[in-house]
Amino acid sequence: MSLWLTLRDDYTRRTKLQSSRLRSIKSDVLACSQSIKKRVAESNYQREIEVATKLARVAGGILLTHYYSPFLVEQKVNALDELEEVTAADREANELIVSRLREEFPDDGILAEESADTERRLSKDRVWLIDPMDGTKNFIARDGDFAVQIGLAVRGESVAGVVYQPVRDVLYRAVRHGGAWIEAASQPAMQMLVSARTEPGEMVLASSRSHRSPRMERVIEAFRFKDELRRGSVGVKIGLIAEQKADLYLHLSPSTKQWDTCAPEIILEEAGGRSTDLFGQPLRYNGIRIDNRNGIVATNGAAHEMVIENLKPLLKEFGREPV
Repeated sequence: MSLWLTLRDDYTRRTKLQSSRLRSIKSDVLACSQSIKKRVAESNYQREIEVATKLARVAGGILLTHYYSPFLVEQKVNALDELEEVTAADREANELIVSRLREEFPDDGILAEESADTERRLSKDRVWLIDPMDGTKNFIARDGDFAVQIGLAVRGESVAGVVYQPVRDVLYRAVRHGGAWIEAASQPAMQMLVSARTEPGEMVLASSRSHRSPRMERVIEAFRFKDELRRGSVGVKIGLIAEQKADLYLHLSPSTKQWDTCAPEIILEEAGGRSTDLFGQPLRYNGIRIDNRNGIVATNGAAHEMVIENLKPLLKEFGREPV
């Protein structure tokens, strides 16, 4: 507890106010249980979403402590032998989330970006998928486009998820059959619903801030979307669809991991949208491989089949086949 008090003393004014409400996850969950239940429809995962919501906010506070201070950028080799950037903020947020989830739900499996993966989770029906900071590059660039992502998958399907952007103090959350909700800067929670746009010329694409591949340029040229919002973090971009600020998001490469999509998927689904791979097949979680090998298509749902159909000749042109 002394560690969190020490960290809290270093927060910015907004983070101090946030932290004062979050000294203990267990006590906070009990104290605010009634107010949360007024805003979230009852579901089989009520306790899970309450715990995950509080954890995301506390972890976000840890990220902000580092974000507004000098920090060291390191290199790591991930589970797929890829070289990636990592910071102490990633590791500290990861440790908090994982340790608390183990206390709250000791029988569940865990797959977290900054934790060693084991075979234990493969025997579990319920598995938490955690990205303590989706958008580390954006964190390093200090552009605000990073998020804490905590998702729960049951028998391979996403059923509950939280995505929290600490710089903007925006939190998305959803549980199956409970709707998708946004909490923005201490405002009352509001339900999110996707758009109904189906014509590419009327649609807004959520895309990455990073340099775009020639294949992605080809896709944009073929679809001729109305506009484009370039943002970091998978969760942030999919959240834009749930908010009706965008209508679709495409990720052609196999570089995203299951923890990148588990929480955002249920949020989008409960807002009326849909997520699949590039070939229209469902995303599955807690597999032996942790990458989304066939890419991602996330849409408002109404346009999903159109997007999948129009991608087919492009994927053939690229020599892309499902694996």
